Amino acid sequence: MSGDHSQIDSGSRHNDSHKHKDKYKDKEHKHKDHKKDKEREKSKYSNSEHRDSSDKKHRDKERLKLKDGSSDKQKDKHKEKKKEERSFDGKPKKEKENGFESPFIKSEPENDDFYHSPKHEKSLKRERDDDDAEFKPKKIKTEESEKKTKKRKQEEEDIKPKKKTKDKKGEAATDGKKKAKKEPEEKWKWWEEERYTDGMKWKFLEHKGPVFAPPYEPLPSNVKFYYDGKHMKLSPGAEEVATFFAKMLDHEYTTKDIFRKNFFKDWRKEMTSEEKSKISDLNKCDFSEMSEYFKAQSEARKAMTKAEKQKIKEENERILLEYGFCIMDNHKERIANFRIEPPGLFRGRGDHPKMGMLKRRIRPEDIIINCSKDSKHPKPPPGTKWKEVRHDNKVTWLLSWTENIQGSIKYIMLNPSSRIKGEKDWQKYETARRLKKCVDRIRAQYREDWKSKEMRIRQRAVALYFIDKLALRAGNEKEEGETADTVGCCSLRVEHLTLHQEMDGQDYVVEFDFLGKDSIRYYNKVPVEKRVFKNLQLFMEDKEPEDDLFDRLNTSILNKHLQELMDGLTAKVFRTYNASITLQQQLHELTTPEDNVPAKILSYNRANRAVAILCNHQRAPPKTFEKSMLNLQTKIDAKKEQLADAKRELKSAKADAKVRRDEKSKKAVESKKKAVQRIEEQLMKLEVQATDREENKQIALGTSKLNYLDPRISVAWCKKFGIPIEKIYNKTQREKFAWAIDMAENDYEF
Repeated sequence: MSGDHSQIDSGSRHNDSHKHKDKYKDKEHKHKDHKKDKEREKSKYSNSEHRDSSDKKHRDKERLKLKDGSSDKQKDKHKEKKKEERSFDGKPKKEKENGFESPFIKSEPENDDFYHSPKHEKSLKRERDDDDAEFKPKKIKTEESEKKTKKRKQEEEDIKPKKKTKDKKGEAATDGKKKAKKEPEEKWKWWEEERYTDGMKWKFLEHKGPVFAPPYEPLPSNVKFYYDGKHMKLSPGAEEVATFFAKMLDHEYTTKDIFRKNFFKDWRKEMTSEEKSKISDLNKCDFSEMSEYFKAQSEARKAMTKAEKQKIKEENERILLEYGFCIMDNHKERIANFRIEPPGLFRGRGDHPKMGMLKRRIRPEDIIINCSKDSKHPKPPPGTKWKEVRHDNKVTWLLSWTENIQGSIKYIMLNPSSRIKGEKDWQKYETARRLKKCVDRIRAQYREDWKSKEMRIRQRAVALYFIDKLALRAGNEKEEGETADTVGCCSLRVEHLTLHQEMDGQDYVVEFDFLGKDSIRYYNKVPVEKRVFKNLQLFMEDKEPEDDLFDRLNTSILNKHLQELMDGLTAKVFRTYNASITLQQQLHELTTPEDNVPAKILSYNRANRAVAILCNHQRAPPKTFEKSMLNLQTKIDAKKEQLADAKRELKSAKADAKVRRDEKSKKAVESKKKAVQRIEEQLMKLEVQATDREENKQIALGTSKLNYLDPRISVAWCKKFGIPIEKIYNKTQREKFAWAIDMAENDYEF
């Protein structure tokens, strides 16, 4: 088919119907002319019986053809008649209801429920578009004999249906080998609606509750535990905890003294008195058979057949449909983590003092349910009850419980793509944008405060300078020894800083070395202003290494001061502001409009990397890094060889074209040129990928991209430079930032 039929709009349907009618009429006339020719031939050879019989067969064949053609024609006439009954804009003129004509379309479906979106007009429009697809002309099937002649081939080409149709978004969807994708469900554009006031988060909330971890299944009788070389049968409670250690036997954690000590202490609490009297030394315990059993189970899972995997997938999908969604204000919203974490051994980050302790099984009696009074409350498992059922619409969580390791409260919340989470993100970036307008005034003030006569004001001003300049976290107060030794700006100790009057050719250098969030080391050498340097010397006077650097400051004091400077301002907002403004500046500097898509994406990742370095988002190089780089280099080498072969073929084709000087040789040259160009693009893409991967070796880009960078900056950049948004955000991330994708234009400025 030609490109004339690649797009169908409702305004052209009427004209298309006449075109198809004309084609079918032409076809009918051709058949009649063909029949007359055959009759003339018959009169010429009427004396021959053999010819009479062959003509009879031919007439029968022609009659059959005409019959098939007329039946197709009748079908098409019936379809065209239905089309004409519809208006030119593709909408039905009238809808009959109970035998009467209705001049309007019902605005609501008959079966309404909580899952229905109130945006009816768009959904109805989509339904009408789907109905129109039924009236498209279908491909007419032809006999094999008819395909032999060029004339029939030409006619067949003329009446072939359009292979591409336009969907609602204007994207072409093929209905050949590739099946057209299903229309996405109507999205709830909550950002276009008014937000709740007075702290209310929802009016109606209904959900099914959590999915609990499956009960413990005892080990088979042939899998044994040994103590001091002798087989020992453990009680179910003690055996379950022993399996947690056995599963981690090859892990580095089980070699750490603090992990082993904490595990053994908690394990003994689950033992019977007889077991306690016998098992007194962890070093005498043999978990090897248990460990081998779990390894074999893991291998068996990997070796499952496709049918077995499909069965598990279907069961997971069934559970997701039942428990993975809630109804919030008459909208179906996805729940993030509806499964309760199973019991196990606590690991923590870095050298956490509580690693190895037993994370106990969460039971219904530990769970607080939150839902609306007028909803259908979730039912606990038979024979159990919830700790409490609340109806608090000022909070966003659905369930909560207190875990036993650190006494912290855990929650089941909505998915990042939900209204609740999206509104919070949007508000966060809007607050950071407001900071942009007054950041110069705030900076001028804390510079002035460096000279204050009050020590507390000086400390506050220097801490704020570090939070602003280095994007340090504020740091929170915590009980000593309860968690890993991690600090933020306000909780820095004297031992975490080293002052250098001169270092590497720079004056007034501060060397930072401490463990930040998740026990990730922060190491940085930063030249600072002379007054900051002098103040730090003053703060460190007569102090021991373990003393607080800012002994007259904490996070609460700092945030209270920031609230006075700007409504809603906290130390965390500086981190969001500096990350987003850095991305915007870096994109402006690094993006070259003439670059192709892979090169522009490399520029984006480099801009994102600058933010990740600013925020100290580090990671350990992946274990498979060297292997994956080697595989990538092999692909690059193979692609280079392929390119060399393609260039040789192009050179040969050019030489051949000079000699032959015909159309075929010219087309061959063009084909070879395109092949070379395609391989060059593929090679460049692989080389860019290798560069990108090497530069990202120890930098985590995801954290900043999802939590600190205003997504509207990325969306605007994509729209401005024609980059598919899928290259920056995957499907889950696009759902999370649907509000930004819909809202941001290509001229958006943070």
